[in-house]
This record gives sequence, structure tokens and C-alpha cells, in this order.
Amino acid sequence: MDNNNLTMVARIYTQFSEKFGIPRQSGLVKSLLAEIHFEGEFKNADAVRGIEDFSHLWLLWGFTRAQYKDAVTVAPPRLEGSEKKGVFATRSPFRPNSIGLSSVKLEKVEYKANGEPVLIVSGADILNGTPIYDIKPYLPYTDSHPEAVGGFAEAYKDKVIDVDFPDFLKKKLPENLVKTVYDVLAQDPRAAYNKKPDYVYGMNFADFDIRFTVAGNILHIVEITDKNADTIK
Repeated sequence: MDNNNLTMVARIYTQFSEKFGIPRQSGLVKSLLAEIHFEGEFKNADAVRGIEDFSHLWLLWGFTRAQYKDAVTVAPPRLEGSEKKGVFATRSPFRPNSIGLSSVKLEKVEYKANGEPVLIVSGADILNGTPIYDIKPYLPYTDSHPEAVGGFAEAYKDKVIDVDFPDFLKKKLPENLVKTVYDVLAQDPRAAYNKKPDYVYGMNFADFDIRFTVAGNILHIVEITDKNADTIK
């Protein structure tokens, strides 16, 4: 008998309040930090006993902003919408079941005053507040396959864009966010069907609204707005 009831064990808190800008895969931006806070009976140190022995984790989570389009084929963004692939041959968020899978690095485990554990992880490609349904250790002896073939995605694994980040704007961000913002934008968050010349794009990241344009293969950061202060130009 099938049991389709999923129990949320935790929520993950990241710097992304919107989908735009989230890396297309986990691990692409290693400087992205996130916190995993447990729910209900799992707010218990015993639930993570021994987890510090592992360097990486698998997260099973639920898409909250993507809905299945009742189609067996999808147009992967990396193919610029020009070619469709079977839904099970892609990592499109538009899936029969809204379930995501990410591999993240476990940076450390912190404990609140009441003993509740909090996992600090890096490399997550997940929206802020997303429900986590399960956490499993990553086992390199069985989960890593160096000989694996990456299909059509292989051609895009090293694809990045140059980022022009003026020093005067860098100084307006907390020092610990500068590299992360740079790395996120180097992934070119624009949708393949929305690459307009001279268009000003906006990305919400942490407490900042970051505006940029793209000319050729160079992304130019042109404005940063601290949502808690005045516009910085």
C-alpha cells in the first residue's frame, strides 16, 4: 500500500526570498550559507547525533513556487527553450511530484540555548523557508560516480559569465556577502527566453535589491538598494 503522506522535519532559511537568482543546481555556489531549523519532535539533539561525522548531506525538500504543467516533456533552460526533453531526463522544477533533491556541505552544527540543533550548510539551491522532508548523509563511496556521464548538461557545467562589480558598490554590502553575490551572478540567473539587451534586471538577495544589466558576456552591477535603508548608487 502506497503512503504518500510526507512529514516536514525542518525548514531551510536562505538568502533567496524569490526564485530569481537561485543557482540552477546545488553546489554551484559554495559560498552560499543556509540554516536548517527542525520542526516538532525533531527539535532534538538526538535526531542529529553523529551527523558531524559527515561532510555532506542529501536534502529532500518540497518545491513551493513550481507547479506541474501536466506534460511529459519540458524545455530545459540551458537549452534556451529550443529543445524539449523528457521530464525524467531533466532537473526541471516542474515535476509530477514537487520534490527536490540537493547535495549540500555541512559546515557545522549549532545548538540553541534549549539544546535544539541547527545545521549550517553551504551550496544550497533552495528558496527561503522551504520545507525539508528528509536529511540523509552523503556517502562518497557509493554516492560519488567519477565515471558518470552528464548528458546534455555536461556542456554547461563550467558556463559562467564575467561580472563587473564596482568597488564602491562592493563596499555597500557586508563583507561576507560580496563574494557570494559575485558567485551567484556569475551563474547568469537570467532565463534563456528573457535575455534582453539594455534591460535592467533585479535580484533580491538577503536584505538587498541588486540591479544589473548584461552586455555580451559581461554582467554589470549598476545599483544596490538596501531594503532597510536608502538607495546606494
